[in-house]
Amino acid sequence: MPKISRRAARRSGQEERLQRVSSASSPATQRSGSPQEIEEERLQRVSTLSSSGSPQEFFQSLIRPLDLQEFFQRFWERQPLVLHRSDAALAGYYGSLFPLSGLRRLCARGLQYGTDINTCRCVRGQKRLLNRAGAVDFCLLERDFLEKKATIQFHQPQRFQDELWRIQERLECFFGCLVGSNVYITPAGAQGLPPHYDDVEVLILQLEGQKHWRLYEPTVPLAREYSLEPEGRIGAPTHDFILQAGDLLYFPRGTIHQADTPAGAGHSTHLTLSTYQNMSWGDLLLDLMPGCVFDRMKTDCELRTGLPRGLLTTPSISPAVSHQLSVFLRRLADVVDQQGQSLRSSSMRRDFISHRLPPFLQDPQLLQPVGGAPALQDTVSLRFKDHLLLTVEPSPDHTVIQAAAAVHVFTAALHHDEELHTAGVLITSDEATELLVYVLHSLRNRRDTHMMMGASDEDEDDEESQVGGLRFPLSHLEALQQLLVSDRVPVEDLQLQQEDKLNLLLALWSEGLLRVTGALENHH
Repeated sequence: MPKISRRAARRSGQEERLQRVSSASSPATQRSGSPQEIEEERLQRVSTLSSSGSPQEFFQSLIRPLDLQEFFQRFWERQPLVLHRSDAALAGYYGSLFPLSGLRRLCARGLQYGTDINTCRCVRGQKRLLNRAGAVDFCLLERDFLEKKATIQFHQPQRFQDELWRIQERLECFFGCLVGSNVYITPAGAQGLPPHYDDVEVLILQLEGQKHWRLYEPTVPLAREYSLEPEGRIGAPTHDFILQAGDLLYFPRGTIHQADTPAGAGHSTHLTLSTYQNMSWGDLLLDLMPGCVFDRMKTDCELRTGLPRGLLTTPSISPAVSHQLSVFLRRLADVVDQQGQSLRSSSMRRDFISHRLPPFLQDPQLLQPVGGAPALQDTVSLRFKDHLLLTVEPSPDHTVIQAAAAVHVFTAALHHDEELHTAGVLITSDEATELLVYVLHSLRNRRDTHMMMGASDEDEDDEESQVGGLRFPLSHLEALQQLLVSDRVPVEDLQLQQEDKLNLLLALWSEGLLRVTGALENHH
């Protein structure tokens, strides 16, 4: 009997798993019941997708018939998933998200090559860019699509399509990180991109037509960067299948893939949703460790002692220096274990709140204060909790709230100790430390620049102004925590001095973050 390599054995196992999932994902074979019951379930799935349910409910509807637990245990960051559905209602909904017929209207909005649209084709394993200069003319775009077999890559369509804005806003709430998208429209018998892998988790929604996909074993599992891979290096595909309208594909970052539209099948349109870029444990360590070391240096004199002479000019690190560094790292690990509440995120959390989509509201007036101003007799609740970030940070040297880096102190300020340990310093009062509570939000973030990394220098300089926020004395933290974790809070129950309650609530209400949900009968 010929020997089978471990790679081939793994590939065979993956193919078997894929076949099991693909057959199980068909509602006709997965669910029992009458045709009417099956049809009602299908319509319910489409209704949930297109309704304003919770972020978790939305994602669950996206991956049905799989449930969330099975998806994250079996597939997330582990292996590809294909859901073949044969569901006309779902296919119709997918097809409405970005129809080819709507491209003419979008081109009339002044789209630019390179910024909004790329045209490309895979030729002999290489990507050939076919962009014209300047603004996109639909007639010329259509000619390149038909005559040059160009794939149209539409960047971040959620900027223009309201339903995609809603979908990605829900997904950003669910994952707690940025979600980008591209639409790929490829003519029959053509391929847009050569084999490659990405640094993001990918969800593919087949909107129109059909697409032939080939997936390959990763050369860099859970990759941190995009890279092309020559076909001679990647071997035979581990998965080979065709997506039809209404089908869904998921694969982890690092999965090598390529896709083409079969000849004679008409054009293909698919939506690529991407997330979890730079969202690993390693990225969190890169984010936390500089602040952790800086804070520890305030109280650990040994960390402040000078380096050996000539260390920076030696060609390599000596064993003695490596040993000393390991001692410091172990000491830092003990500090993190004992005082984890004082870890300070320097950029990841703030980057998310400042670049994510605003809430899906087609009427901007809904972001304004609602109802009457709060009074001491009222019951109140926070609005847009999914878009809020509560942090504790040192008072900045200047008065621009948005310029201070968001520093999260998990629960230390809620401990009613005489001495509060934060940022590596023992303190006894708000005045001594100048700590402030920040309520940051994304209510007024710009949808039109979402995930557009090629922004102008002026936009980059102005990006801080996109983040809305309020700041309060540290003594207001417990009351803010009450509002954040409760559906409704009577004002009289807020853990705050009576004279400060209205100031806090009026500030939140004026920002559009608070509503009055009830009042005593004698309150007018």
